[in-house]
Amino acid sequence: MSDLIEPKAFQNNLLDLLDETFENHHGIYLDKHNGLLETLETVTSEEASIPVGGKCTSLAAQVAHVTFYIESFERYALQNDNSPRDWGLIWRTVEKVTPEEWENLKSKLKDAYLRMDKMFRANELWNEDTIGGSLSIVVHTAYHLGEIRQALCVLKK
Repeated sequence: MSDLIEPKAFQNNLLDLLDETFENHHGIYLDKHNGLLETLETVTSEEASIPVGGKCTSLAAQVAHVTFYIESFERYALQNDNSPRDWGLIWRTVEKVTPEEWENLKSKLKDAYLRMDKMFRANELWNEDTIGGSLSIVVHTAYHLGEIRQALCVLKK
């Protein structure tokens, strides 16, 4: 018996984690109806515009940041673009959003997620870089999902 994991087994587990984080419950680590996209559908643009806590930004900024992270990863993975990123830009510029802007932010996030899903499904080479990069998308997004859900507990009281 080998100590190595089969690439397809890793890929299948990764895709399940990604899917659960964004869209469909698999019972891996989230309760039902807690994926990011479903959670965001319960948030109005007014709620998305409220800064949460003393030093926190708005939910809209959280969503824009997750999209920025995915798009940065995508540029690196597909174009080998490792140019410096202004990670603070989103936090400094995204605040209040109109209903149309909020819908656009959610749509951009979903599109970015679907591109990641497609990229990970098509990937045939799972090595240190691709494993680390793909897991960073899941972990980073899950972290922000937790922040968003925590903020909603405060906002919806």
